[in-house]
Amino acid sequence: MVLLKGFVKPEDQIGMVSMCRQLGRGPGGFYRPSLKNGAKLNLWMMSLGKNWDPTLRSYGPTRPFDGAQAPTIPDAFKMIAQTANSTASEFPQINPDVCIVNYYTNSGKLGLHQDKDESESSLTKGLPFISISIGDTAEFLFGDTRDKDQATKINLGSGDVLILGGESRLLFHGVSHVKTNTAPSWLKEETGLRPGRINLTFRRY
Repeated sequence: MVLLKGFVKPEDQIGMVSMCRQLGRGPGGFYRPSLKNGAKLNLWMMSLGKNWDPTLRSYGPTRPFDGAQAPTIPDAFKMIAQTANSTASEFPQINPDVCIVNYYTNSGKLGLHQDKDESESSLTKGLPFISISIGDTAEFLFGDTRDKDQATKINLGSGDVLILGGESRLLFHGVSHVKTNTAPSWLKEETGLRPGRINLTFRRY
């Protein structure tokens, strides 16, 4: 597990916000997902490359509820993720074919969970996932169990990249809350980004 503080350059953060906004308004864009029990998640989500369905916990080319195809992952996004991946040289390199984009408002959160819906080959090899944060700072939790009281807490700010792979690939992790008014002023001025946080998680299915 490696944290690269402030890794994403300001101009790249601005570009990612702009592209997420463009993709999020189009076919296959942002929606508020539900779990199998019908409960709505406290975030808005968009899948790039392949669609991930949180209800079925599986991947596919389209979203079951509207038939929309997952938009292609922008090459600029891939380049940033792969550069971070190569900087953390202890991890195998991946060519990501999935990017889950979550937008958290200031009341957004995500309970402790494992990312384990990828292929058996990907999980067995411990291929990393690469998480990029943009906007307001989030309190990120991780641990060996789903017990949030036992979890370790760290802050993920705008431009931070967190990479989990190998033995840490199946750690439980989540977001307890988003800290208001913590996004860089230049980011808000250049993009008009609303209060909240964008998180992009790249992985290889």
